[in-house]
Amino acid sequence: MSHLAQGDEDLPRDFAVVVVEALRGAGFDALWAGGCVRDDLLGLAPKDYDVATNATPDQVIELFGKRKTVPVGVSFGVVMVLGPTRGHGQIEVATFRADGEYLDGRRPSAVSFCSAEEDARRRDFTINGMFYDPLADEVIDYVGGRSDLNSGIVRAIGNATARFTEDKLRMLRAVRFAATYEFEIENSTASAIAALRGDVTQVSAERIAQELRRMLSHRTRAVSVTQLQATGLMEVLFPKLFGSEALVQVAGAYFTSVSDVLRHLTLPVFEPALAVLLNAAVREDGHGVRRRTGLLLDECRSLRLSNEESECICWLADNVVVCRNARQLPLHIIKPILYDQRRELLLEMLQALSKGLKQDPDDVTFLNRYLEDATSEDLNPKPFVDGADLKKLDIPTGPIFKQLLTTIRNEQLDEQLLTREQALKRLQELYRE
Repeated sequence: MSHLAQGDEDLPRDFAVVVVEALRGAGFDALWAGGCVRDDLLGLAPKDYDVATNATPDQVIELFGKRKTVPVGVSFGVVMVLGPTRGHGQIEVATFRADGEYLDGRRPSAVSFCSAEEDARRRDFTINGMFYDPLADEVIDYVGGRSDLNSGIVRAIGNATARFTEDKLRMLRAVRFAATYEFEIENSTASAIAALRGDVTQVSAERIAQELRRMLSHRTRAVSVTQLQATGLMEVLFPKLFGSEALVQVAGAYFTSVSDVLRHLTLPVFEPALAVLLNAAVREDGHGVRRRTGLLLDECRSLRLSNEESECICWLADNVVVCRNARQLPLHIIKPILYDQRRELLLEMLQALSKGLKQDPDDVTFLNRYLEDATSEDLNPKPFVDGADLKKLDIPTGPIFKQLLTTIRNEQLDEQLLTREQALKRLQELYRE
């Protein structure tokens, strides 16, 4: 197994060893399990460590103490053991278990404690079904995970149809793992996904959204999108956008174009990627800006994204269209866009579009250069006039009130008005007119 250089990043790993040592010292079996074993074998730093054991949840709590444990899923045999410091993190300790029937397509109706081998065989994919003994430096593999890892294959453990029927989200996880590690989905596993893909809608929107966040924030996001389209999952996840006959007919060329753009996104966030994917689809259907924004918002709400995420995606989709003519735009349009905290995502999206679609990069170059020379005060100067100034002139409230304020503000941003005195004079002129 690979080992990281000594430092703070080693603390979770060291604590995972300590947990195994404590369980072994108390007479129990204990092994690292799942994703940490997979990532370690790939030479990657595991994001977290899980320990599997034959100790029951009560025995784990008794061993480590109630103050250092959190019974996060005792009915499923899971206890979280807290590290001595925040840097050490926390270790999920789960009792070896066999699952009963899955009635809701997500969780087993009952579990029974069992052997390590039985525990391995109820997991999703072979590359996630291995154990590792950190004390003996030994991989325990009952499901052929190491061979598939070496061959670059994502394969369901046992019967693929059974695994996906148990938890429909596993279909999306198969795509994510294949994309993330640049693996191939094994044929019978891929066939089961194609056959059962319609059932993925039984999974909660929140769980689907979380998988999409992971896929689209990763550098292999373009591969994920290609795999989602190839398996038929894309049209199931977004039937309004990708289920139409017109788009299905041009799907190959369409998704190739989208993937070319996604390959040029570099920031580890998902909003620009989802904006590229969804906005391209609604533009393909020829909708106007307002209609497009409505469709995008509907899709975001269907995924139960947060208000902040939904607003960001719609803002990006709208402004990426606006900024394609950036050099011809008045400053009162450019400045608020560049002052917005989401501007980095927008510029990243514009850059990816110009590279992926081989378009003229002059607009995004112009925006970047303008931003280099502009200060926050330049982009969002204090308004020369406000509502109080209009009231002093006895201008009645109503549509004209807002119209006058907007006009003066736009002329200030366009640098046609340079002082408050000029703005007040212009205000009086406009009102007389």
